[in-house]
Amino acid sequence: MEAVAWVGIVVLFIASFAGLIFPIIPSILLLWGGFLLYHFGINHEELSVIFWLAMGMFTVLIITADILANSYFVKRYGGSKWGERIAGLAVIVGSFVFPPFGILLVPFAAVFVTELLIQKDAKKAMMVGFATFVGFLSGTIAKFLIQFIMIIWFFIDTII
Repeated sequence: MEAVAWVGIVVLFIASFAGLIFPIIPSILLLWGGFLLYHFGINHEELSVIFWLAMGMFTVLIITADILANSYFVKRYGGSKWGERIAGLAVIVGSFVFPPFGILLVPFAAVFVTELLIQKDAKKAMMVGFATFVGFLSGTIAKFLIQFIMIIWFFIDTII
């Protein structure tokens, strides 16, 4: 039974990385599913309070990484609130339209058009669209690294 639980944990961890390409997949919930499967299915005493507190802090970082990165880059290049909102929506739509490239191209195009309609300046709209692209990539890299750290910490605590 323990082997089945370990397979489930590994599958949940691998699936959590799919959320980087398909934002509709709740990566952080899959990670926590793996942690809880271990805790309730294998050993409920091994993971320390420090582990759980750190995972809680990393969870907050993952949630805010995307929001902060996108918001920072869009604002830095003069984007509007509508541009920020459209970027968030376009990331979700783009993950289904033309995966995995749609997650990059759809937000860029959507923000470009939005900013062009609002600001009527093609050069500035292009810069804000590019900023959305950079913001998304930055947030995704940050989320990947944080998830990776969480998983490594889990394995260090459970195997060593």
